[in-house]
Formats: sequence, C-alpha cells, structure tokens
Amino acid sequence: MHIMEGFLPLHWAAFWWAIAVPCVGLGVYRLRQALSADREALPLLGVTGGFIFILSSLKLPSVTGSCSHPTGTGLSAVCFGPFVTSVICTIVLLFQSLFLAHGGLSTLGANIVSMGVAGPLAGWAIYRALKDTPVGMYLTVFLASSLADIVTYVVTSLELALAYPAEVGGIASSFTVFLAIFAVTQVPLAIVEGVVLALVFKYIVALKPGILLRLRVFPEEKIRAAGGAA
Repeated sequence: MHIMEGFLPLHWAAFWWAIAVPCVGLGVYRLRQALSADREALPLLGVTGGFIFILSSLKLPSVTGSCSHPTGTGLSAVCFGPFVTSVICTIVLLFQSLFLAHGGLSTLGANIVSMGVAGPLAGWAIYRALKDTPVGMYLTVFLASSLADIVTYVVTSLELALAYPAEVGGIASSFTVFLAIFAVTQVPLAIVEGVVLALVFKYIVALKPGILLRLRVFPEEKIRAAGGAA
C-alpha cells in the first residue's frame, strides 16, 4: 500500500501533505491531552504502535508501484481515536521510508492520509456507532479493524487514480482498476487483521482492564461482563 518515493507527481504529493499536516498536528494535541490525563496509557500506546509497525511492514506483492499488507490501525483508533493514531502512523511510516525502503518521503503525506487518517477515521466511526449498543466488544473491534484496513486501500486507490487517470474513462476507470487489483489480496487480509486485533484486545481486557476503563474505551458493564474487571 505504501506509495513509493517519487511515484506521485509533485503537485499531488504536496496536496496530500497539505491534508496530512493539520491532521497530525491535531493528533499531537490530542496525544498530549491523553498522556497528561493518564501517563499509564503509555504502555497501551506502545502496544498499539507496535502492532501498526509490525503489521504494516509485512509487504505482499500487489499492484505495480505499491504493495499490500495489513495496517494494524484499528486497535489504536478504538483505544485512542483517529488523530492520535495519525501521529503513531506518521512515526511508523517515516521510519519505514528511511530504513526499510517502504514508502517514501515525498509520498509520506499521501501515505499518512490513507493509512493514518482515512482508515482510522472509518474504523473509529464504526466503533463509535457500536460502542454503546448490544454488539459485543470483540465484534466491534473486529469490524473497526477490518474497515480501517479496507478504507486505507480505497483511499490509496483514489490517490493513485487522481494522479494517473486512465486515458479512457479518466479517474473513475483508473480508480476501479486500482481498487479491483488491491481488493483481491486485501479483503482476506482485512478479515485476518480484524480477528488478530480482536484477540489482542481480548488479551488487554484480561490483563489490563483498568486502563481501558480510565480511557472509557467501552462502557464499564461491557468490560466487567467480559471478566476484565473485578
């Protein structure tokens, strides 16, 4: 998924940077608020960031000029919100572009928007819609994580289509082609990612329910019903 260095025309690279910067700036503000309120959130922040780094480093062959992989952003979006997740993703994407030849600096803004902003926003939206309903916590985390993954690739397809519209059919035709090629590998990956992150969340509920209660990730009664709090 990471768009490689130099693949986007300069004006499109600048456009996505212009969207990414204020989102990350808001994320820094929200992150400082969260850590000021509870420093004990740091270990959970480290866990969610670790999964983003590990899962998004698993490159699988996909469309020319890009690749396919899980994103790992859904768990962070559920626990800390989409904009804090954008900060974590920025750090991960910067490290991957500098040391793993995965992504690029000129395309970093586009990669932040797709993986660090759009995907987490979608995952967070479905989490917020289901959080206070009878839908179970683990199913909610599964759906949020899977949707965050899929939407990341939808937005990446749009970024590529805008930069390289087809001669016949324009942006819509190019978007369809990119999306179709990504979807073949991404749909099963998104399902697996949702299962993995739901299991990780179940482990956190069992091991450290207190931090989830203080962050108000889910209603207390749901966490207690899951056996996550005495």
